[in-house]
Amino acid sequence: MKKILVPIDFSKPSEYAAKMAAKIAKKTGASITLIHLIELPSEAVNMDFSSRFSIPESMLYLRKIKEKILNFKNSFFTEDIKVDYFIKLNNPFDGIKKYADKIDADLIIMGSKGHSKFEEIIIGSNTEKIVRSSKIPVIVVKRDSKKFSLKNLVFASNFKKDNKEVFIKFLHFATIFNSKIHLLRVNTPSQFESTSDAKQKMKDFIKEYNLLKYSINIYDDTSIEKGIINFSREKKADLIALSTHGRSGISHLFSRSVAKSLSKKALKPIFTVRV
Repeated sequence: MKKILVPIDFSKPSEYAAKMAAKIAKKTGASITLIHLIELPSEAVNMDFSSRFSIPESMLYLRKIKEKILNFKNSFFTEDIKVDYFIKLNNPFDGIKKYADKIDADLIIMGSKGHSKFEEIIIGSNTEKIVRSSKIPVIVVKRDSKKFSLKNLVFASNFKKDNKEVFIKFLHFATIFNSKIHLLRVNTPSQFESTSDAKQKMKDFIKEYNLLKYSINIYDDTSIEKGIINFSREKKADLIALSTHGRSGISHLFSRSVAKSLSKKALKPIFTVRV
């Protein structure tokens, strides 16, 4: 892992994302790129004599944003971590995707609240779009992890072949931290599979990988979301990993939306990659 992109808006979730990025960078030697996106006001696009768009005021605003980024950088990153930053006039969704590709990022770390519909519109919607569309692994952080650890990671899946590309990216991440991987298949009343069949499918899924620290788990619950959350709590997991398919809503795991619900309910960091 060489480059981590951290979109920031100076909110508390941004701070949580920065703290996690700093700890991962310490472990991996990766560099950090902070990006702050500013949506260009319509007055700047269609300037005329009646426009209230002021170039001097805009320059002052950008200068203040630069000062905030420098203060943010100095607050959350030590001198031994290489940190670059960009201020770009772009909408957050397009800007994050564009600059993740431009710097060839290996990981995107984003903060998110998403506790209510209002907060999701203001904060969570761009996170949701990135999660839904990004081929680059995305970690969504919702709280301050004071005791940072990645010892126990949960990989929740239906273990079909189209999830293998996601698993390879997740496995690379887990290997860096020498994590134990808890493979999880959740059984629900509407989507039930016998334990023997499910375990065999999971064994076939991982047989080509040399996993040293892992467990195979079939967990029964009333819904997939509850199963993932309850299992992760029991295992004291440090992170939950999911695959997404980029469909409407946010993502579909086991052929239905899960990651959006989890992002609201689970306080654990969530690692996602689009299939």
